[in-house]
Amino acid sequence: MSNSLNTITVDGVTQSVESYNSTKTNATGVNSALDKDAFLKLMVTQLQYQDPLDPQDNSEYVAELAQFSALEQMTNVSEGITNVTKLVGNLDTSVLVGQLSSMIGQDLQWTVTTSETDDEGNVQKASTTVEGKVTGVSISDGEPTVIANANGKTYQVAIGDITRVGQGLS
Repeated sequence: MSNSLNTITVDGVTQSVESYNSTKTNATGVNSALDKDAFLKLMVTQLQYQDPLDPQDNSEYVAELAQFSALEQMTNVSEGITNVTKLVGNLDTSVLVGQLSSMIGQDLQWTVTTSETDDEGNVQKASTTVEGKVTGVSISDGEPTVIANANGKTYQVAIGDITRVGQGLS
């Protein structure tokens, strides 16, 4: 290894930076080794190999540490917010599914919108009202829906398409 500044020693094994980085990549090819430990190892290496006649200013190291610490804290906060958001979303979905489950056996009215293109290329939308009976609740693509039967056909009805719920709609 010709240049000692481009090497990293981990657990007594010295290797080039390229070799070290290639061993620390995960299955997606993203480098996962650049954490606080790698940063500190690089900083110690910088200190170890700096020119004793022209040393780097300590304030530069302190500034680097402060920036890294701030970045790490922002990353931790971001991860925490993401976890809380997922938890709240799951709770909202669970509550909604519980509420929708009470509709099983109820009469339901909903709107079905269809789109057709005429000969001139204009899109024509038509809405039809359908009535049936709720037979179940489903979650599709993370969105709760109601399963309803009408005229021997099963429909998966989005919550926003429901217009009325209750006995004897007709």
